[in-house]
Amino acid sequence: MRISVLDQSPISDGMTGADALRNSVDLARLAEALGYHRYWIAEHHGTPMLASASPEILIGAVAAATTRLRVGSGGVMLPHYSPLKVAEVFSMLAGLYGDRIDLAVGRAAGTDPRTTFALQRDRRQMAPDDFPSQLAELLGYIEDSLPPDHPFARLSLLPGRPGHPSLALLGSSEQSSIWAAETGLPYAFADFINPNGAAYARAYRRDFATGAYAPEPHMIVAVNAICAETDEEAWRIAASARMVLSLLLRGQLLPVPSIEDALAWFASEGLDPRTPTPNRRTIVGSPATVRRALLAVQEEYEADEVMVVTITHAHEARKRSYELIAEAMR
Repeated sequence: MRISVLDQSPISDGMTGADALRNSVDLARLAEALGYHRYWIAEHHGTPMLASASPEILIGAVAAATTRLRVGSGGVMLPHYSPLKVAEVFSMLAGLYGDRIDLAVGRAAGTDPRTTFALQRDRRQMAPDDFPSQLAELLGYIEDSLPPDHPFARLSLLPGRPGHPSLALLGSSEQSSIWAAETGLPYAFADFINPNGAAYARAYRRDFATGAYAPEPHMIVAVNAICAETDEEAWRIAASARMVLSLLLRGQLLPVPSIEDALAWFASEGLDPRTPTPNRRTIVGSPATVRRALLAVQEEYEADEVMVVTITHAHEARKRSYELIAEAMR
């Protein structure tokens, strides 16, 4: 089983967005040294908590700072963009960094409705929900498979040829698993958003259209995990992210608070920071605890790869968490 990193470039209280972006590059260097397989960068907009608004820019910085690590988007939220523009950008990245570049796309907005509307170029009305046709057009450019009579056929002569990115589809719902199977794409399921996706993963494998894009299914499950030397210390560190999640579910956005502020907030609310959040899964604990839990999730999804997302207040704590997980999973 391969282990990878999903980075959302968290912004901690007292930190700038620029600090968070530099931390992402630093973490990527560490991930490569630790033997992680790939490093994907998320796309989020309009939040004081996450700096990853443009994954393609950070992908370039991370790819330049590493040599072996696969680097990509986790993902590009395709409804915001022209498929041609996305194809051109990732073709250029592949031209610069070879076959290390991944392009994983999703249908979600990665933000709230108001910010989604602000991202539109044409604001006379909301953009149509036409993700399947967007995905088909994107595949046509990347694979140079648009029919000769297609009005955009000549545009598949992308700037980074002969290199091209490897594609994947993101999701957290049944519909995304159907699209991934129909198009024959690798599928990355966001268990940290919806921990009830095992049935969708089985359906993806069962219905996979062999040869449509890839010769066989490839299942990635993305899991929220925080590791420290002991269970007790891991739960203490996790208080910051758990406070952020609790407030996010109430519609409140803020930078990642310090451990002390988070513990004080839970006390003021009369809440135990270890209480499970409904319909969310967070793996917290010592290396042995996290290893058992990650292997259980991998078995549940029959996953080929587990991708770990970790948010902590201190950058050093996040790095240490990935170090401990890498050592535990060897």
